Amino acid sequence: MRTTDDEFIAIWNKYHSAKRVAEVLDIDVRNVHSRRKAIQERYSITLVASDVRSPTFNVTMPGNGIRAKVEIDDGVIMVASDCHYYPGIISTAHKAFVKLIPELKPKMIVMNGDVFDGASVSRHDPIGWQSLPSVKQELEACTDRLNEIESASKSAKLHWTWGNHDLRFNTRLASQVGTAFEGVKGMNLTDHFPRWKFSTSIMVNDHTMIKHRYHNGIHAVYNNTLKAGTSVVTGHLHSLKVTPWTDYNGSRYGVDTGTLCDVNGNQFEYSEDNPKNHRSGFAVLTYVDGHLLPPELCQVWDDDHVVFRGQLIKV
Repeated sequence: MRTTDDEFIAIWNKYHSAKRVAEVLDIDVRNVHSRRKAIQERYSITLVASDVRSPTFNVTMPGNGIRAKVEIDDGVIMVASDCHYYPGIISTAHKAFVKLIPELKPKMIVMNGDVFDGASVSRHDPIGWQSLPSVKQELEACTDRLNEIESASKSAKLHWTWGNHDLRFNTRLASQVGTAFEGVKGMNLTDHFPRWKFSTSIMVNDHTMIKHRYHNGIHAVYNNTLKAGTSVVTGHLHSLKVTPWTDYNGSRYGVDTGTLCDVNGNQFEYSEDNPKNHRSGFAVLTYVDGHLLPPELCQVWDDDHVVFRGQLIKV
């Protein structure tokens, strides 16, 4: 007879072991692991294991959709941002991101805003007779690229923080139709990406804030961590860099995760061919005993290679 969730939780809390629970319920231990994972996700709880090799990893989603909370003892969180996915274009940074997922085995993958570009629903007018992709074409491009990430990640938690470009989708619809279509499936960007959890920000272990943007300007990441009092991981400015700050409380980091798209791509024609302090790549956050190690960057070197951990990697 199949146990209820409450019964499974009670049995788990008695034994704290997948093997013992499997014996009690007379089921395969793999089924116990699957059930435990599903219950943890469904109720945003942690079913603690007695085995010290099973570190804490828990994600709590906010009721108001603003700040998600993550508890992680040991593991990796990969953070990419500003993908601005465009129909028919697969960037070098995106290929590298997908390639490194199986190697790094992240507990969580965060797309830190502006996955969707929204060129045709922007408040900015087209340049001359510039041809822009439709919302449908952009959604299809986002779906294709995120499907590649999903396939590579397997068990990682998938999270998307809102970027200003992402919000163009909902904002344009709300401004055109008002509240009449609120709640209708498809009218919210989240409806199109069911495997991804959305929030404005993510706080990891109460000392690492991940969000799309905070301060602007050349000293943005310095100001972010200085004024926030925590490590702050942002996108938006496409600059791909890490700035540490140390005081009486220890060291923390300001991180700009760069852009996952080509810095000279069609998405940026508005820049009028001016030089841009942009770099294509992403960030890797590693936690040991709950502490954030110095963040690492993966940066595009040329059309076929990225630089990561002192090596040129072909993608």
